[in-house]
Amino acid sequence: MINRFSKLLLALPRPVKRVLALAVDAGLCVLCVWLSFGIRLDSWTFLTGAQWWAVASAIGLAFPLFIVNGLYRAIFRYSGTAALMALVKACVPFGLAYFFVFTVIQIDGVPRSIGVTVPLLMFVSVGCSRLLTRYSLGGLYLDRVNAKGLPQVVIYGAGVAGRQVAAALANNREMVVRAFVDDAPHLQGSTLSGLPIYPASGLQDLVRSQGVTDVLMAMPSISRTRRAQIVRAIEGMHLQLHVRALPCLSDLAQGKIKIQDISELDIEDLLGRDPVPPSTDLLEKNIVGRVVLVTGAGGSIGSELCRQIVRLGPDTVLLVDSSEHALYAIHHELQRTVPSKNIRVLPLLASVRDEARMREIMRVWRPQTVYHAAAYKHVPLVEHNPAEGVRNNVMGTWTTARLSAEFGVRDFVLISTDKAVRPTNIMGASKRLAEMVLQGLAQERSATRFSMVRFGNVLGSSGSVVPLFRQQIRDGGPITLTHADITRFFMTIPEAAQLVIQAGAMAVGGDVFVLDMGAPVRIIDLARRMVELSGMTVREDGNADGDIGIEITGLRPGEKLYEELLIGDNPSPTEHPRIMKAHDDAMVWSKLRLRLAALDAALESNDVNTIRQILQELVSGYLPAGEIVDWVYLENRCEMTQGAMLEVVVEENEPALAPTV
Repeated sequence: MINRFSKLLLALPRPVKRVLALAVDAGLCVLCVWLSFGIRLDSWTFLTGAQWWAVASAIGLAFPLFIVNGLYRAIFRYSGTAALMALVKACVPFGLAYFFVFTVIQIDGVPRSIGVTVPLLMFVSVGCSRLLTRYSLGGLYLDRVNAKGLPQVVIYGAGVAGRQVAAALANNREMVVRAFVDDAPHLQGSTLSGLPIYPASGLQDLVRSQGVTDVLMAMPSISRTRRAQIVRAIEGMHLQLHVRALPCLSDLAQGKIKIQDISELDIEDLLGRDPVPPSTDLLEKNIVGRVVLVTGAGGSIGSELCRQIVRLGPDTVLLVDSSEHALYAIHHELQRTVPSKNIRVLPLLASVRDEARMREIMRVWRPQTVYHAAAYKHVPLVEHNPAEGVRNNVMGTWTTARLSAEFGVRDFVLISTDKAVRPTNIMGASKRLAEMVLQGLAQERSATRFSMVRFGNVLGSSGSVVPLFRQQIRDGGPITLTHADITRFFMTIPEAAQLVIQAGAMAVGGDVFVLDMGAPVRIIDLARRMVELSGMTVREDGNADGDIGIEITGLRPGEKLYEELLIGDNPSPTEHPRIMKAHDDAMVWSKLRLRLAALDAALESNDVNTIRQILQELVSGYLPAGEIVDWVYLENRCEMTQGAMLEVVVEENEPALAPTV
């Protein structure tokens, strides 16, 4: 019966609920006055005569104050600290006014003590009515929420962040918080915000008894290594829990949390790699007070380099990119975030292959540091368009580096890739040849220090598998994977950009720096973990009812099963623990320059065979993984084949000549 009545109350329109609240408060005013007279007169009798003035005054004073202080705008089932403070703000002036009327002035027939006891009883009774509503209707509301199949949540971490999350989600109709989990033994077994605190081992019981489906990690101060350990421990329980991270604490404190703000775990949390704090001296050495030019400024690495450069206090930052959209985006972002109006940030549309345009830029601004991030980097795309890839990656680097030396650039840093080591594709071979160009230029007498920084995949870059897998999981699968044994190195974009800046500051000329990427990751293992931490299972042999399938599509043109960072096995350490210095052989510049001229001629005629032959001759270890797949080459060959077949058909159908008489 009580449950049915409560459900009826919840279903009423909001205006009707407010009228009911007013009626209840009016009844409480009568009750409090009656109790006050009963306590004072030591007898329980009906109110008569002047006693009703005490009732009328209570209602007349309380209602305007309650309305002004928002007591009837609050949703009672969510009432908490804010509602209590509103009640205090309303009851204090009510008590003072009531005390003045019935104790200071006094009304005949009404004892002076009524002016004190009625306000106290009003505060207690109205407050208790709100609490009763919160715990009765609020609990029932949660039962209704649960019936809708919404996420049943455990908050991992009973610290400040966990408390803020619980408070924010208490008023959220999209998630139901069931408990806390914390590793601190002294907290386990107690309660926080009315919710029990369990050890991590209690997750299994919570899943079974409370139907918990989600874990929200609320531990912003722990290391990434520790976070990865917790994630692996949850994975090891095989509970199909959806593990997610929380938004920033400033949003939580302002009550801005929404279910869409709760994000999937960052992939760096899965990898468990803690960044090494950067060296301020190395970061600032080539940037503070300088004119800095960044090519490929709108790309993944280039844009992050620009963000970090403007924070270090350069004089001018020249953003060079051939993509109008990408250049606009990074320039617009930096305009809003640049820390000082004295820093100029200039967007310059230009291709690094355009010598006249790059010469003009170098002549006008005379940059002192250049970070060359402009490159075509997508392996299959460059494999299908080899001439463009080599022209941009090799000739663009040569043009920019040569002009840098001509106009007195002090430091030139090339962003390279692990695909340049024993490459099987045009992209990797072109990047290794770009490295060789800088090694060759370093042999010339020049004031410019040329260096290159080689690293693997960066998380979140265009084409990264992580956002692709995440979208495929949201779409219900399958996850597409080129090979079951494929592995890759991973690093975050901010860490990679910081290390690039620091490595460039250590250069003496012709240096090949290699970033410590940690252990390579099997991509299929990464895919499995992302599925499992989304609260789902992988559909495979032995689990035909799994949620997400993994489909092997086969290696793409030029793709390798694994990447390497070193050509030789003799790296030497540097002053930074994450940066090593490789010792790769360099070709004599005079000889390399002649072969680059031959390569340029082959590029002009789009002679793909010759381009591949020159790359094989120059780049040690380059072994093309397959046949030529250049689209133009394939189309021309198809037309030639069709033409040859047509000639054969014509010859076969041509009538025989008549014999001569």
